[in-house]
Amino acid sequence: MTKQALLSWAEINLDAAAANVRALKQRIGRDVLLAAVVKADAYGHGAVQIAREALQNGAKWIMVNRSVEGVELRKAHISAPILVLGHTMPDEADTMVRWGLRPTLTQPEQAQALSRAAEYYGKEVPVHLKIDTGMGRLGVFPTQAIDFARAVSQMPGLALEGLYSHPAVADEASESDIAYTRMQFERLIGAREALRQAGYAISICHFCNSAAAIKYPEMRLDMVRCGTALHGFDPFSGQKDAGTIELRPVLALKSHLVRVEVQAEGSAISYGRTYVTPKPTRIAVVPVGYGDGYRRVLSNRGFVLVRGQRAPIVGRVCMDQFMIDVAHIPEAALYDEVVLIGSQGSECILSEDVARLVDTHVNEITSALAPRIPRVYLKAGLVVETRILAGEDLP
Repeated sequence: MTKQALLSWAEINLDAAAANVRALKQRIGRDVLLAAVVKADAYGHGAVQIAREALQNGAKWIMVNRSVEGVELRKAHISAPILVLGHTMPDEADTMVRWGLRPTLTQPEQAQALSRAAEYYGKEVPVHLKIDTGMGRLGVFPTQAIDFARAVSQMPGLALEGLYSHPAVADEASESDIAYTRMQFERLIGAREALRQAGYAISICHFCNSAAAIKYPEMRLDMVRCGTALHGFDPFSGQKDAGTIELRPVLALKSHLVRVEVQAEGSAISYGRTYVTPKPTRIAVVPVGYGDGYRRVLSNRGFVLVRGQRAPIVGRVCMDQFMIDVAHIPEAALYDEVVLIGSQGSECILSEDVARLVDTHVNEITSALAPRIPRVYLKAGLVVETRILAGEDLP
């Protein structure tokens, strides 16, 4: 099926993803492992496709948030180490062991269930302990690290491989945020040294997300975890002093005009009559809505590209479509391509631009794209794969 046969779609530029991986690997150096974070379907880009591209271009590890995400990758014959960053329920232990996934341990009940499953299958499971150094999310406190490691090490079938934490404000530039990031890092290093002195060997210690990996070379340790930068997003929202790295946007979101008509003066557009035409106005319909993950808050605020020009959204974004004013684009016609994210002519709308309009992080914009938006994968400008709905390929 060609792109022209699709109502709306997301284009995933695999060459851009590959270039981003190579740029990250060059920045961090050959002695530091690069882990590609592909949780949430690789931030909406496609976990299997992005993971493969990352591994072919320098990444050695893959990271997900849930066991089901790891299983999807294993079923796609991805054999690299996969660390599950999120909380796993004790009843997931069987799945973790059978599919060769590495768990993050933060609770004794997790470790106990995992040990039983490891014994049942006759396997040794590498595990990573997470330290809460100031994120207030998952993890044990640094003062609890030794006791937790001791309990884990006494359970058969478990091998303590990794120790890690996560920075809360590595993407921020204020002096207090920089100091906070350094404090978190020092807490992790303190926990690592305490464990080593207690006789627990940690082979992989990791702290950096995309922002920290780029900005703080001294914090890269044994491995860095990159998701935001991997997908071509600026981790620093344009801060000039954060450290530069050339990244390429990977995703573009496109659609077609499915109606172009002149609405009379005084015509109400969409729900709630939040926009009324001040004069006879050419209004076009774009078949994308909040049911596709395109945010309703973009109502009367967002814009798209038609024939290389910006066209404002008028009226409320509906579940399945929204309307735009194309009065200033007289050439606009039925089935013209519309760019919601990406480039057209000399104009460009970045995911970061959309994120600023709705006051959110850029990762939320693409992660929210619904499965019913087909993903069209490109290499050298050619379509190599199309995925729609439940991951099935189109004929």
